[in-house]
Amino acid sequence: MSKLVFLLLLLVCANAACAQVTGASSGVTQGSLAAFNKKGEAAGLCPLKSTSVKADISGFVARVRVRQEFENSFTEPIEAVYTFPLSQNGAVDDMTMTIGTRIVRGKIMKRDEARQVYEAAKIEGKAASLLDQERPNIFTQSVANIMPGEKIVVEISYVETLTYEDGAYEFVFPMTIGPRYNPATVVDAAKVTPPVAIDRPGHDISIEVNLNAGVPIEEIRSTSHEIQQINFSPSNSKITLKNETTIPNKDFILRYDVTGKKIEDAVLATRDSRGGFFTMVLQPPDKFASEDITPKEIVFVLDTSGSMSGFPIEKAKEAMRLSLDGLNPNDTFNLITFAGDTEILFDGPVPATQGNLERAQEFLAARSGGGGTEMMKAIKASLDPSDSKDHIRIVCFMTDGQVGNDDEIIGEVQKHPKARVFSFGIGNSVNRYLLDKIAEVGNGEAAYVSLEDDGSKSARRFYERVRTPLLTDISIDWNGMPIADVYPSKIPDLFSAKPVIVNGRYNKAASGTIRLRGKVAGQEYSREITVNLPESEPANDSLATLWARKKIDQLTIKRGTLSDGKEMIKLNQEITQLGLEFRLLTDNTSFVAVEDRVVNQNGKSVTIQVPVGLPDGADPAMAGTDRYGDLSANFVTLSSGVGVGGGGGGGGRSETVNASVGQSVSVSASQISNLPINGRRATGKSKIRKSSGSGSGSGTGYGSGSGSANGNGSGTAANYGILASIATAEGTPQPKPKTPESIRTQKLKNKLHAWVYALVDRLEKKTAAGPNESHFVRDGKAEIKITVSKLSSSVLEKLRKAGLEVVSEKNGIIRGRIAVENVASLTELDEIKLILPDA
Repeated sequence: MSKLVFLLLLLVCANAACAQVTGASSGVTQGSLAAFNKKGEAAGLCPLKSTSVKADISGFVARVRVRQEFENSFTEPIEAVYTFPLSQNGAVDDMTMTIGTRIVRGKIMKRDEARQVYEAAKIEGKAASLLDQERPNIFTQSVANIMPGEKIVVEISYVETLTYEDGAYEFVFPMTIGPRYNPATVVDAAKVTPPVAIDRPGHDISIEVNLNAGVPIEEIRSTSHEIQQINFSPSNSKITLKNETTIPNKDFILRYDVTGKKIEDAVLATRDSRGGFFTMVLQPPDKFASEDITPKEIVFVLDTSGSMSGFPIEKAKEAMRLSLDGLNPNDTFNLITFAGDTEILFDGPVPATQGNLERAQEFLAARSGGGGTEMMKAIKASLDPSDSKDHIRIVCFMTDGQVGNDDEIIGEVQKHPKARVFSFGIGNSVNRYLLDKIAEVGNGEAAYVSLEDDGSKSARRFYERVRTPLLTDISIDWNGMPIADVYPSKIPDLFSAKPVIVNGRYNKAASGTIRLRGKVAGQEYSREITVNLPESEPANDSLATLWARKKIDQLTIKRGTLSDGKEMIKLNQEITQLGLEFRLLTDNTSFVAVEDRVVNQNGKSVTIQVPVGLPDGADPAMAGTDRYGDLSANFVTLSSGVGVGGGGGGGGRSETVNASVGQSVSVSASQISNLPINGRRATGKSKIRKSSGSGSGSGTGYGSGSGSANGNGSGTAANYGILASIATAEGTPQPKPKTPESIRTQKLKNKLHAWVYALVDRLEKKTAAGPNESHFVRDGKAEIKITVSKLSSSVLEKLRKAGLEVVSEKNGIIRGRIAVENVASLTELDEIKLILPDA
């Protein structure tokens, strides 16, 4: 027994005792994962044999049933513990346990009481299952006393509303949990970081979607998996995975278009002994051609942590580069990256001059994934307001969101109501709960970019949303209807063609007209909707569940902002009561099922944690430690040259800085940490060796993770330890010689907005006009805005002599028109700081 316990603990701790099984022995499938003893003999298969998902979609509501089959192939009784994801929008309202022909329906109880019932049953030798919620999208299933050769099936059921945008519905089923970085404030880190199987987790998955759209379907597609479909009618189809041995390592994404490309208003209601409940789906206004030209201060925040290493970070950088190209003339921007620490490109938001954009692109190119995810630092830095009163701050997070302190981060975003927060989920298994919620409380919108998606389309969609909000300042005039407890309490702005969805209660039967209000392109908008709330309606009973889940969501978000202990207790009690009354899984309530008969006489068993699959696209070298771990120290050597050594298995890269006699050379911590080393960034202390003399340095990498740089200087060497600091050799800096042409080019890049610089550049190269010229060039003249250091009559006179037709002057900004061939000459005037297109 003790040998087996030790063997299975290896499965939990390191996954090193597991290997893929490809033999033809009984019960072994292509997806099986086995535990081996010291002799290399298979002791048994990991207990989760398969997961099957069945989703029944009717209109915009999906009822999803997840069937998990556990089997004990060992010679001892076992307890299986499996941490897994479900939809961030799902309301889990049922669980059953099946042993042979016996079915035990789970009871909803307070979490600590359910745990006590489960542990008591386990000790007594009874088969039992316990379902806990760790996060709104992470759950733990524990199954006790699975006897040798026995199967236990657990079925979980939840209901959710589908997302809809621009004529397409979307159903998403998550399959794995990305390893999460857990700051010290996360007290339950172990509950959200299950063991990871590098190749495959040991079980297969099947998905069946029965789609009843209610209207004719135009197209069904999946960007994530190969699917097959059977069409029963124009509005009714069955969709399944084409490959029955699919590895469950990424989100299943199903989209379908319906005819008309426009969602119709829908008011669904139900009424029972608890009262009346309704869900309203209200169509958005038509897209408006006008553009919101309010100046924006856009802060791009890029996650460069270990989980983003490889394809995810490259996809994020692609989307960010394209987003930078879409900046409006009056917009300013900044770039922030975060992993173990936060790096900010500029001291504050800067205009989109050619020079600033080139610096930003160089900054992006040097980023690579490595280290932990200290997202809170980046949240605070990006939301910290600037001095600008004319710009709206918009923050765009590009991340997979794989952190454990979800509620802390959501609470911090909620403290900054004047900023708009947009989230870009990058990857195939992202934390959709966190990304949805920071966008929701940040009055922005979430978008997701899988590794198969076109980054340019995603970037264009982002800018369309930021530039042209569809409907803002949304409210509903209930016109005296007996309505209460409507969620969301504040309806977020619409940035794309999505419906307004609200859940609420009603006190008595009523009919009438309500009014949807808002603003479209700054103009008042309103529309009337007829509503009928019945006295008795037993159908649509899931609407009560959806309402309760929405209220729990609101209370959970509010809880994340509280510091008062009494208020916290009161709010937790309210969440618990809702869970019990509406039979809902929450972080305060759990499902427990216990079979009456004793199957394990001595009550002893071995606990096995079921691993999850490594997310598709993630670097396998990053898995295995707490959130991918850190590399050991790199080594840096300075003589008259500087070389940065490689590491992490000898595949590192070196960086060389040449220096002549008497010249100062320096290496910053960021230079060291940003070197890509086998897909990771180096962290930890770096050793510095400094000597005098002349020559150049070079760096090499070694398998031990250290590197060296050699120079031909001589002198006494000293060792210095550095961390987030700069090591500098003695001497006086010797600037690179500048030519008149390079000086002129730099002035153009520093003073001209990218659109204006593109105009000057193409005139010199005699190429065709670019797409942005039409916004500010008319009849051979450029309409521009000039910012000067100090507005005076002499400055105006210089501008007129240069060919500018002054149109207006105010607050140091001069508007005017000038022949396109004379634009470049304006940058020679020292008083001019910035030239923007007046578009």
